[in-house]
Amino acid sequence: MDRPAGIARNKRQAADPGGPSLYGASVEYGIHCIIWLVHPRTKPVSSRDLADLQGISPALLARILPKLEKAGLVASTSGINGGYRLARRPQDITVLDIVDAIDGGKRLFDCKDIRRKCLLFDGRPPGWIERHDCGVHAVMLRAENSMRDEMARTSLLDLANGFQAPAEFRNDVDAWLDDRGAGRESSRIAAVKTSARRIAMEKKT
Repeated sequence: MDRPAGIARNKRQAADPGGPSLYGASVEYGIHCIIWLVHPRTKPVSSRDLADLQGISPALLARILPKLEKAGLVASTSGINGGYRLARRPQDITVLDIVDAIDGGKRLFDCKDIRRKCLLFDGRPPGWIERHDCGVHAVMLRAENSMRDEMARTSLLDLANGFQAPAEFRNDVDAWLDDRGAGRESSRIAAVKTSARRIAMEKKT
């Protein structure tokens, strides 16, 4: 017997509720990209390479990484061989550090204390309102604290170690990033040689 359409629809909604989320896509992109900085590299990784690797907009990531740098989570170097490295050990960077750096410590709930505005109070809330905390605010605050505690006890190293991928894939990523870095180095050397030849020709003339 077929399952009623309403039940099937509700199960799909539970798996993928849709709608706006508390934290935007920038948090997801930032966390996924910074994971690839956990493994020490001889050269820093460019934001464009990280963006291309994840299939996201380089312009968007270029706005995310400076926020992580400002928070002291990554360090950058400029120039054609520039890029990003972790500024702390991965075990000393928490998910909460990253989330707060990108999305500014968003609150789960903004209590307006509407219980004080009940029509029956005629603008003068009674004393018993003041003697007790708002139960709605209290449960939301507990939920927020629980969420932040979970992010605070999960480090970037935990995420990297828990990344479900075979070793071959990690090696492929390392090789791809190294190749991109080598390509930038080759471009830099070619540009220097071209500039030197142009200067030499100008001197001859």
